Amino acid sequence: MSPLFRDLLKKVGSGAHTHKDLTRAEAALALRLMLEQVATPAQIGAFLIAHRIKRPTPEEMAGMLDTYNELGPKIPALETSHPVMILSQPYDGRDRTFPLSPLTALVLAAAGLPVLQHGGDRMPTKEGVPLIDLWRCLGVDWSTLTLEQITHCLEQTGLGFVYLPRHFPAAQGLVPYREQIGKRPPIATLELIWNPYQGRSHLVAGFVHPPTEGIMRDALYLHGVHEFTTVKGLEGSCDLPRERTAIIGLARNGDNPWQRLRLHPQEYGMASSNVPWPEETTTATKMMAAVLAAEEQPLTTSVIWNSGFYLWQGGKADSLNSGLALSSELLRSGRVAQHLQKLQTILEKV
Repeated sequence: MSPLFRDLLKKVGSGAHTHKDLTRAEAALALRLMLEQVATPAQIGAFLIAHRIKRPTPEEMAGMLDTYNELGPKIPALETSHPVMILSQPYDGRDRTFPLSPLTALVLAAAGLPVLQHGGDRMPTKEGVPLIDLWRCLGVDWSTLTLEQITHCLEQTGLGFVYLPRHFPAAQGLVPYREQIGKRPPIATLELIWNPYQGRSHLVAGFVHPPTEGIMRDALYLHGVHEFTTVKGLEGSCDLPRERTAIIGLARNGDNPWQRLRLHPQEYGMASSNVPWPEETTTATKMMAAVLAAEEQPLTTSVIWNSGFYLWQGGKADSLNSGLALSSELLRSGRVAQHLQKLQTILEKV
């Protein structure tokens, strides 16, 4: 048993009226003691559920991010013409709507916008489809690569993926607790704002509940990050919805550091039902292949809608309409499919 961790647990787990928030340094220490398994399993489980009930503060989230940045894997800075875009998705995946970000990443990379993602295997509590499985549907298996090989792929193709079980086993060691406590712990929010890339980057973090967006935003500000995007996306991801207004937060340097953007799909001819997840990976593979072949189907339109927005925000288009046109052209010309083939060829050689 760790007496030091017990004192931190007492602060967050003393009840609704007597609990105390942790300082940034205390939150960083608490997560370190959990990652390094200095805290006992009973202490770890108690802390995760107590901290969820208490609700994390931006200072606590910033402290936990300090620990992830210190102990987690790091992709070195590369010479890129545009900042690397970090497209996040909740680690416990998706089970209702079709994830768009792997195909979106291919579109962006084909346009010259580099993208880095990270995640693990199926994970509690949702146990939805993870990003790593979607990439496998595209014929790309990131799970076997070293950090050096990932860096090479990012440099050569503008695409990379950090696989949690291989590259951050300490964080992977906390996954079983999610199933045991039956609720998402605060580290599920932490994963959305963690950035394993050391160079110029632009983080995109999805959220479901407005208070979560505020915590993520203020934690990033405490880290000195003032250029990022938040999206009330599909199932907490950064994929734009088509059934409702897309609610987006733009953190930008300048006179107007925080802007609220609302995109109405119907104004761009994009309003429709969100594409459901088909459950069978063989069906998902066929659907993704159809997108790469630019076949007219709902998933193709959803990818164009999502990719067009990020091409605009990434500086490859001067308006959303221009981004949508560019996204469509990249798919219809075959450049996205060719870029996937380039990635597959490089992976065969590393």
